[in-house]
Amino acid sequence: MSETNSAAETAAPHRYTAALAADIEARWQDFWDANGTYEAPNPSGDLAGAPETVALPKKFIMDMFPYPSGSGLHVGHPLGFIATDVHARYHRMTGHNVLHTLGFDAFGLPAEQYAVQTGTHPRASTEANIVNMRRQLRRLGLGHDKRRSVETIDPDYYKWTQWIFLRIFNSWYDDEARRARPIDELVEQFASGERPTPDGRPWSGLSAAERADILSGHRLAYASDAPVNWCPGLGTVLANEEVTAEGRSERGNYPVFKAKLRQWNMRITAYADRLLDDLDGLDWPEAIKLQQRNWIGRSEGARVAFPVGEEKITVFTTRQDTLFGATYMVLAPEHELVEKITPAAWPEGTHEVWTGGHATPADAVAAYRKQAASKSDVERQADAKEKTGVFTGAYATNPVSGERTPVFIADYVLMGYGTGAIMAVPAHDSRDFAFARAFELPMRCVVEPADDRGTDPAAWDAAFDSYDAKLLDSANEEISLNGLGVADAKAAITEWLAERGIGEGTVNFRLRDWLFSRQRYWGEPFPIVYDEDGVAHPLPESMLPLELPEVEDYSPRTFDADDADTSPETPLSRNEDWVNVTLDLGDGNGPKRYRRETNTMPNWAGSCWYELRYLDPHNSERLVAPDTERYWMGPREGQPHGGVDLYVGGAEHAVLHLLYARFWSKVLFDLGHISSAEPFHKLYNQGMIQAYVYRDSRGIAVPAAEVEERDGAYYYQGEQVSRLLGKMGKSLKNAVTPDEICAEYGADTLRLYEMAMGPLDVSRPWDTRAVVGQYRLLQRLWRNVVDEATGEVAVVDAEPGEDTLRALHKAIDGVRQDLSGLRFNTAIAKITELNNHVTKVREVPRSVAEPLVLLIAPMAPHIAEELWRKLGHQDSVVHHDFPVADPAYVVDETVTCVVQLKGKVKARLEVSPSISDEELEKLALADEAVVAALGGAGIRKVIVRAPKLVNIVPA
Repeated sequence: MSETNSAAETAAPHRYTAALAADIEARWQDFWDANGTYEAPNPSGDLAGAPETVALPKKFIMDMFPYPSGSGLHVGHPLGFIATDVHARYHRMTGHNVLHTLGFDAFGLPAEQYAVQTGTHPRASTEANIVNMRRQLRRLGLGHDKRRSVETIDPDYYKWTQWIFLRIFNSWYDDEARRARPIDELVEQFASGERPTPDGRPWSGLSAAERADILSGHRLAYASDAPVNWCPGLGTVLANEEVTAEGRSERGNYPVFKAKLRQWNMRITAYADRLLDDLDGLDWPEAIKLQQRNWIGRSEGARVAFPVGEEKITVFTTRQDTLFGATYMVLAPEHELVEKITPAAWPEGTHEVWTGGHATPADAVAAYRKQAASKSDVERQADAKEKTGVFTGAYATNPVSGERTPVFIADYVLMGYGTGAIMAVPAHDSRDFAFARAFELPMRCVVEPADDRGTDPAAWDAAFDSYDAKLLDSANEEISLNGLGVADAKAAITEWLAERGIGEGTVNFRLRDWLFSRQRYWGEPFPIVYDEDGVAHPLPESMLPLELPEVEDYSPRTFDADDADTSPETPLSRNEDWVNVTLDLGDGNGPKRYRRETNTMPNWAGSCWYELRYLDPHNSERLVAPDTERYWMGPREGQPHGGVDLYVGGAEHAVLHLLYARFWSKVLFDLGHISSAEPFHKLYNQGMIQAYVYRDSRGIAVPAAEVEERDGAYYYQGEQVSRLLGKMGKSLKNAVTPDEICAEYGADTLRLYEMAMGPLDVSRPWDTRAVVGQYRLLQRLWRNVVDEATGEVAVVDAEPGEDTLRALHKAIDGVRQDLSGLRFNTAIAKITELNNHVTKVREVPRSVAEPLVLLIAPMAPHIAEELWRKLGHQDSVVHHDFPVADPAYVVDETVTCVVQLKGKVKARLEVSPSISDEELEKLALADEAVVAALGGAGIRKVIVRAPKLVNIVPA
């Protein structure tokens, strides 16, 4: 028989049981919904409310957008949701206007794959999943303002996703002003002649296509032919962040190849400096800030031009001081200059090892490019034992030494960093050193080694790379770096290069522009059409939302996973009536034929701005009302960039979602649409609820619930299985649903257990057997207020004793601090301690029972509401004042001081908590037991740590 159906419970008809919990929880959830208990008023608009509530301090508390999975929730999913709910409830009880809601990030690949397999429209399966997830979340008693919930698949929502895209498309970044500006202002500069066109022709003399090409080079959203990660097995391109270290797709584990395709991009690189600088004003974990800083990857150096015939290869280097040591160059295989500089035949005397065994440079380059296309950027940057590459047949000229410098292509150089070209200084760079050894290339020492290796690199075992050294053998007729330290040499050569137009000091970033196209059906359509010349035109706002059309086949065309010589074919392209349209765009050109963009936006798009829609979800005229956005997210003391007050989610979103959302916020801020330059002021990463995974001899997961433990080993159907702590999930057959726990114990017990398992930011293993501990806490709480035999309130109107008052006010003080600091596990421990104390009191005073109920209300709101009502109150605990501790009872009257002699305890003294070191020393030395232990010996030293320790060191 289970804990919840014991004989004892049957004998006590009004005991707190799972059945009673279910009844209480359902009634109060209905009450909250009917009374709009969690509705947070805006200062104006359709969600405006009582002025006195709006006048309260505000708190905007958010969870990261959940995806509505077909398998529903397991007990690991609600951890963050319950935590933010507890925090939000605490702030409501401490006099705040709290906005807390939850929507659904509902576009994505799983629903599309399910549609491909079953023929079910992605909308139908997604909406069914949302209904189920809402049911599960409601059962947990989460205090969400349901009026504000949004779904990214709702056309009324993605209308504004498309609107934001058009704002970004119609903007450019002004480097001097350090902000985005409308593209029309750039057009005015070109038209007036204030800004010259690239070839000097007047703006009026350019064709529409030529103007579009120039503007595309400035727009913050632009289409371009660029190297992308092409995944034939999925039939789509992927962002760098969606490719694993092994060069495979994160979803499906398919091979990924480099290909050149026309795709939409976001010019996030324009904001690299601001994305870095503004991290300092955010209250985020330092580990997350570091990941963002590393991803953005700021480095200072110089751009230097190396002539190659009539062309120039521009390199970015952070070690321009070593230019005299550059003995060869390397281009990324995809570099656009490769075809232009590759000659028809090998130059006379070409070293055989440079050719890769090919008859011509063109053959060598083509073969190597094909080989490099099969590797991911991560694989290419890995320190492989064998260095690969091939000579292009071309020579550049070193601009400082004038020497001929052979130009290679090699996969360890990426187009995604710098210029896609490097000057190789093998004596002072480990990769260049290994490459030079492999291809028998010359080396020149230009930085004096600090050890005894000498200056001939031919005798070295490894490169010498140091910033704490002096330059040598680095001079020409106009400049000498010899004898200079690295910093001075850098400054001198940079100035020399700039004076001669050969180069300039610059800052480079690892961050690349954001690939924004997907060859998918289930995503936001681009509000873009193309004219007969291929020029992109934005749809007018009156045509938004551009809704997804119906198609017969939801899947992109997929290919053999290993076939790199393929290209995308999108589902939307098959609906010709939707693709080819006659439209009047309101630009004065009248109705014309256009072709729609058939890619869709990535699943990140809808989550880049959802915090703004929570503020004003029904506004059909604006993205968000300015006064509402300022009220909830505007800058204020301690929050220089504004943003959400608390954002809770997993650390796995450290780069992608957070970086993209920050970029969108900054563009909208620059254009004057919002007052907050950052979306999330405080970020908190919750840990993960883990579970044991049991696998048989084949490595296949078996149902965890059916595994038996015998003598320290684990068995499934008689066969011994392995056990490993890992993730919880349906596929691992170890998932426990919140529905199961709610049925067995009630939602309040589940909430308490998840919060009590350990610090919120630490991962912890799930143990169903341990849940009963929190269930018993609630049963004892119930008994402290309600007579289990009669169901009547059992508290009395008597004054509590001093020990009870001290226990109560210490608990209040500690729980307040813990709930404010997200330390829910220690808050529950303090409540448990107080509850246990009250259990031992013969008659429970009302003045103790009521604050005890209020203390537990944020964690266990259903039972708190029920007990509060039984205690005679008509208001809800949700907005009742949280208890405040009386300082007089928080401080102990006396504390125990330990007196040690030679490290051994010789006495214990009851002293005042405020006693001074001097007073405590006198008391300790006068104590009879201490005097006896000293036996007349002298004292060398007395160490006092008032009020709890005195350590005496005899002479």
